[in-house]
Amino acid sequence: MKHLADPLKRLAAAAVIVLVAGCATSDALNNDNLAVAAGFKVITPKKPDQQAILAKLPKDKVTPVNYQGSTYYVLPDSMNNLAYVGGPAQYQDYQKLRVAKQLSNNNLEAAQMNEMNSMDWGGWGGWGGPAFVGFRR
Repeated sequence: MKHLADPLKRLAAAAVIVLVAGCATSDALNNDNLAVAAGFKVITPKKPDQQAILAKLPKDKVTPVNYQGSTYYVLPDSMNNLAYVGGPAQYQDYQKLRVAKQLSNNNLEAAQMNEMNSMDWGGWGGWGGPAFVGFRR
């Protein structure tokens, strides 16, 4: 039965590695999704002053912008010439979603590390195992 367990453990370790690599997506895409979920509107800047404001904003960061006497929170997507725009209430929701997402990511990472640590690597030997007996003094 031990011979069957070793390949299954290796397969599980490979699956965890693939999962971690697959979760490493663009922060910009995640920020856009969070902004839409928080109620931000997708705006295509058409006026020259709007395009100038969009060009000056830092990428992948929500920035407060005063426009025509009101404060808006803007997340630029300069690659697609879009801006995600929300008010104070949407910005607060966005912040809450970011914190919840970060906690979720931390929990997932901790679970993956616990799974890796709980695997029995005794058959492999690790550093100083049977393959390295000749190097011991």
